[in-house]
Formats: sequence, structure tokens, C-alpha cells
Amino acid sequence: MLYIGIDLGTSAVKLVLMESGGNIQKIVSKEYPLYFPHPGWSEQNPEDWWNAVQEGIRELIQDQEKDQIAGISFGGQMHGLVALDQDDQVIRPAILWNDGRTAQETEYLNTEIGKEKLSQYTANIAFAGFTAPKLLWMKKQEPENFAKIRRIMLPKDYIAYRLTGVHCTDYSDASGMLLLDVKNRCWSAEMMEICGVRREQLPDLYESYEKVGEVKPDLCEKLGLPAHVVVAAGAGDNAAAAVGTGTVGDGQCNISLGTSGTIFISSEDFRVDAHNALHAFAHADGHYHLMGCMLSAASCNKWWMDDIIGTKDYAGEQAAIQRLGENHVYFLPYLMGERSPHNDPKARGTFTGLSMDTTRADMTQAVLEGVAFAIRDSFEVAKKLGIQIERTKICGGGAKSPLWRRIMANVLGIAVDIPACEEGPGYGGAILAAVACGEYASVEEAAEKLIRVVDTVEPEPELCAKYEKRYETFKKIYPALKPLFQTME
Repeated sequence: MLYIGIDLGTSAVKLVLMESGGNIQKIVSKEYPLYFPHPGWSEQNPEDWWNAVQEGIRELIQDQEKDQIAGISFGGQMHGLVALDQDDQVIRPAILWNDGRTAQETEYLNTEIGKEKLSQYTANIAFAGFTAPKLLWMKKQEPENFAKIRRIMLPKDYIAYRLTGVHCTDYSDASGMLLLDVKNRCWSAEMMEICGVRREQLPDLYESYEKVGEVKPDLCEKLGLPAHVVVAAGAGDNAAAAVGTGTVGDGQCNISLGTSGTIFISSEDFRVDAHNALHAFAHADGHYHLMGCMLSAASCNKWWMDDIIGTKDYAGEQAAIQRLGENHVYFLPYLMGERSPHNDPKARGTFTGLSMDTTRADMTQAVLEGVAFAIRDSFEVAKKLGIQIERTKICGGGAKSPLWRRIMANVLGIAVDIPACEEGPGYGGAILAAVACGEYASVEEAAEKLIRVVDTVEPEPELCAKYEKRYETFKKIYPALKPLFQTME
């Protein structure tokens, strides 16, 4: 049988067609616009997603044995607010995960309601990108639109709704709304009251691998799909990527170097750190995970390469980097503020340590190292919880760089495993669809049978020691600059 995984990203949707043995038959990608109507705002039109998905499905299954297509599922950008009215029309453009307009609402939640209560209600504190602060912003700034809301959705769930007519979400994606009681896997009555939303406005909750419905008959005909294609709930992009790299079960780790960067630690048991520096979310395997998320990861390197030095020759620029662990330049990768572990939307990117002998290669190296050091900040929080991590998988566009993988292994001091499939959320979505269709008994069984590691980067003791000293300096830079960041426009 064949399974479709839909990775609804920030810049494009990527669709993966996987056969039951795990091999990818075809990949299709469709871009759509991203809008910045005000500084710090980030929006998209959900109709653009839907049009891209429809076009992508038709292209993906062209020349395939259509009667073999059994299921569809998702990995999707998290936290985005999609609001529909009573006629199922989108009320306003979706407010995305990297939107920074909710500073006041986030401050209100963390100080007036209080971090301790938020953690009690949801296992997390408020971050500017989360969905609950967006609802409070909409309630205050667009009360007429807020009053029209009949359904509240996350981005991938809007696609599931258009496919099936079912108003649903999964526990992993819902964990990032600040409306879910993560520990007890139910909507938080306290948070609904705080945000002024009713239970009937929120979607029904499913495990990521559960069937939520089937593609509507008229859509099957329109898209060229066979009848009775199963649609599974899917997962937030990081949980789906973890499934796609086999990061399921207890104590597994995955690092994603995409537009944002994450360190994802799977756990059979619920746990939360005392300062809520890491997100405590449900996982797509039916259990839990801790996640540190930085807002700018591979996007830092893209910004540096494309916009500043003006080149697309990423490999060529990295080839000039020869002396790892000895760079005198440091880079703070907070180009859009920062989430884990600082929770500071006012943080900014900086180069520190420039001198007359600084080279272009030094600055390129500093960007790669700065992202790795920022990932380590979250890694250190996990270590303080007693979590022992000896190796990690890695995925995302940045993971295609052998140099960056080597830097990551030595900054963290652990082995970095490279999976055979690099398609992360899309591949994870396809696996979830296969589980929903009964191809595999569980997500763990599917991961065990389908995920292969093709290479490993081992840490080098001498280089680890050099990076240990560099990290000790790096972690002092943000606290020193934080007061200044708060005064900057």
C-alpha cells in the first residue's frame, strides 16, 4: 500500500509518497507566500495552504497506482492560529509560530496569571509564539473578529478539516497551544476561561496515529484518490520529524536544524523542568517529550549567506573553515528573539569578538557554532533533569552540512546519527498514516522496522575540550547583553 505524508511548513508544503516498506516513491513541494504586515508580525492565508496541498496531491499521485493509496497524515508548523466563522470561512490570516505581536499578552499570562499556575494548568509557560496569547491579542485588538470564531484550529488541522470535515487535532500539536493540560491529555478548563473560549470552539483530541476520518467522496474524485482513504490526526512538525527519524520510546534524542532549531527528547513518562525552560509536550507515539526550541537555526545561515555575503555556495563558504574550536568570533543566533531557554522576544543577534584579523570564514563559522551553542543551552537543561543523552539523530536542511554535523557532535560531546531518510516531518506523517491503517501495530514498531542510520559522527575528545571552553564564554554573552536588548526598539 501507499501512504501520503504532508509536511505543512512555513515556506512550502512538502508531500511524501511512501510505500509500506518505508521506501519513498515520490516527493513534491509547493511554495506559498509569507506575509509580514507589520514589523515582527508573520501571517499566511490558509487558503494558500489548501490550494498548494490539492495541487501537490494531484502531482504526487500522478502515474502512481492510485488504488494502492490507503492513508494520509501530517506534520505541520505548530502554534499558528486559524479561526473559522459559522460558515467555515477563515476570519483573518493565520497568525504564525514566529509572530512576535503578543509580547503584552505573554507578559500578562506569565506575570498576572503567573508561571506557576500556567505550568500547573498546561505544564508550560507562555511564549510569544503560542496560540493562547494570540487569542488574547485577537480578543483585545480585533474584538469583532474574535466574536465570530466558531472553530479554532492549528495549521495542519485546517487541512485535515478540509479533507474530512472533521474538527480535530492531536495531542502533540495541541500541547503548543497553552490550552492543553498536557499531563492529563485534555483541554484545560482554566485556560479556556482565561482566554474566553468555549469547549465547542476547540477541536476533538486524538493520538497522532489515530484515524480521524476519511477523505470526502467529492474530494477523492477531484484529487484522483480512491474511495475510503484514511486520514490520521498527524503531529506537530517536531514530533512528526521525531517519528521520521525513529526518535520514539524512552530517552531518544533528535536535533532538527530547520528554519527553527529543536532538541527533542522522547520519554515514556511525563516530566517538566522547574523553570519551564523546555517545553513539556505530548509525543506522537502516545507518550511525552521535552523540547528546546530556538526560533532561528538554519535560517541564520541562510540569512548570512543569502542576504549578507550574497552567495548560494554554502558548501564553498564552509570549505574555507579549517580551525574548529579556535574561532575568536561568537554569534548570538537570536534573529527573531529567542524561545528556549531564555523566553525573550527582545533578544537579538550579535557578532562578538570581531578584530582586524577577522575573516569572512571566521564569521561563517561563528554562525554555525552559535546555533550549536544555543542548542546546547537546552541540552544542559535536560542534563540537569538527570536525563543522560549519549547520541542523537539529526534532520533538517542544516543537517545536510557535514561540517555542521561535526560541530554539533563536538559542541554537545555526543554521537550524531544520520538517518537514511532526510524527509523528517513528511516521512513521519506517512508513517503515522501507515499505523492508522493497521500496517504497523504501533509507532514504535514502525520506527524500528523502517528507520535506518547510514552514518555517525563521533565526538573528538580534543575538539570537545576546545568547544567546552568556547561554550563557557558563549553562555556569558546573552546575560551580559540582556539589559541592553530590553531598551532596543
